[in-house]
Amino acid sequence: MSLANTKTAYGAVTRSLHWLTALGILIMIPLGWIAHLAPWSTEAELTTKAQLFSVHKTIGVALFVLALARILWALTQPKPAPLHPERRAENFAAETVHWLLYSTLVIVPLSGWVEHAATEGFAPILWPFGQDLPFVPNSDSVAETAASVHFLSQWLLVASLMLHVAGALKHAVIDRDGTLARMLKGASAGTPAAGHRAFRPLVLAVAAWAALIGGGAAAGMFTSESTPETPKLEAAQSDWQVTEGTLGISLVQMGKQIEGSFADWTAEIAFEPRETPGKAGDVTVQIAIPTLTLGSVSKQALGADFFNAEEHPTATFAAEIVRTEAGYEAQGTLALKGTEVPVTLPFELTLDGDTATMQGATTLDRRDYAIGDSMADPGQLSFEVQVNVALTATRN
Repeated sequence: MSLANTKTAYGAVTRSLHWLTALGILIMIPLGWIAHLAPWSTEAELTTKAQLFSVHKTIGVALFVLALARILWALTQPKPAPLHPERRAENFAAETVHWLLYSTLVIVPLSGWVEHAATEGFAPILWPFGQDLPFVPNSDSVAETAASVHFLSQWLLVASLMLHVAGALKHAVIDRDGTLARMLKGASAGTPAAGHRAFRPLVLAVAAWAALIGGGAAAGMFTSESTPETPKLEAAQSDWQVTEGTLGISLVQMGKQIEGSFADWTAEIAFEPRETPGKAGDVTVQIAIPTLTLGSVSKQALGADFFNAEEHPTATFAAEIVRTEAGYEAQGTLALKGTEVPVTLPFELTLDGDTATMQGATTLDRRDYAIGDSMADPGQLSFEVQVNVALTATRN
């Protein structure tokens, strides 16, 4: 048994790579859809969904490596001659489908891996090297684009696979030639002929990809998924104007820390520094809840079981700024999701003339606001949510 190809037969390496790839595809496609459609409203459902996605991603990385090995091997091997060289249109179509298969076998798993590397969330890849990719930033926009490419290219994979199978069946059932036997048993068939690799099928395959990506862009598939309407926050009438700042949260989901932030918020600040304990001012912070990004679970976090951004699009923190023996604190209440709870935010303050820089953090209990009530196990979703605030403001 020859390991390498000949001009009339496929070698053992080519055939092994072919059938291992076929097995991977047959596992990956249904597993991906089962994971995608699996519910996650309860702890048990979330655990199952995460496990399904972990297995899907892990096999996907293996399939990506296998596809690269198959392509590199094919480039070093002679391609067995077609059994019917006179059927030019048929051979052209077969070659085009092969280019589509090769490209989708790389792009489908790679785009899924890029999406995973660009975001945070559950369902880790089980390979020890699998979580990150070089040059892929942690970015929601990158993750969304990669997810769209992954979704679109899987359909091109399915289409090219169906055409490939249909062609194989035609050769076996109608033509009754040795095409399938060459890949199953390494049988020799056909007559070698001088020739060269045609690139017109490659051009057609590239055109198919361009049509797919262009159609997806026209349909808006490379933009963010629909989110609850973002409320328009009124400009803060403040003695201090915030020039830059971040309002972030962090929590632990299934043992992994996830960090997020709100893109739109305002702060109305009245403040006079003091050296002795006592009230130093007031602050009111308005937060646009739909602007939260939280890794791969952003959409879930805005849903009815969590922040319920559709019905409660804003949150308000109203507090007195108090100088204590230890430093400054904002002591007040946080109104979120229809509930008001007392909150104290200690912070460090640095003053430089009319410029103030502060950094503070506090911990909330999500159960106080009926956030994620269905997730009663802190091992799956931590009860504690840390709020981190950093800003720079100038006196008007």
